[in-house]
Amino acid sequence: MPSSKTAKSNTKLDGVVIGFDFGLRRIGVAIGQTVTQTASPQAIVNSQDGKPDWDHISKLFEQWQPVAIVVGLPMRLDGTEQALTQPARKFGQRLSGRYNRPVFFIEEQLSSIEAENRGLKQKHIDDHAAQILLENWLQQA
Repeated sequence: MPSSKTAKSNTKLDGVVIGFDFGLRRIGVAIGQTVTQTASPQAIVNSQDGKPDWDHISKLFEQWQPVAIVVGLPMRLDGTEQALTQPARKFGQRLSGRYNRPVFFIEEQLSSIEAENRGLKQKHIDDHAAQILLENWLQQA
């Protein structure tokens, strides 16, 4: 089974990476590139009672063929876990099992607020929050 890590590994990854900002109703998705270390908002996947629209996610995997997966782990400002931390971790493990790609977790706090602070006026900014956490992961040394 692919590894699940909280930081970027020593293994050199080249190519497209898909990032997720997990939520119980909406999951933001961004697509990034390891060479340029940039990411773009891609989609918002609906989730019902914490169950993601796997068909939508599968289509994104088919379209982009990512080499790795990054999932934001929601944490409190003091770095402790919160109510969504374990469901996000479980979501990442399911992604790994379904798509056979390495999953990396990145602690994230306030990515949605940062997206709002960038002047985004749309109703749902989950895909932009995913972009922020994916860019943060890509730019880690």
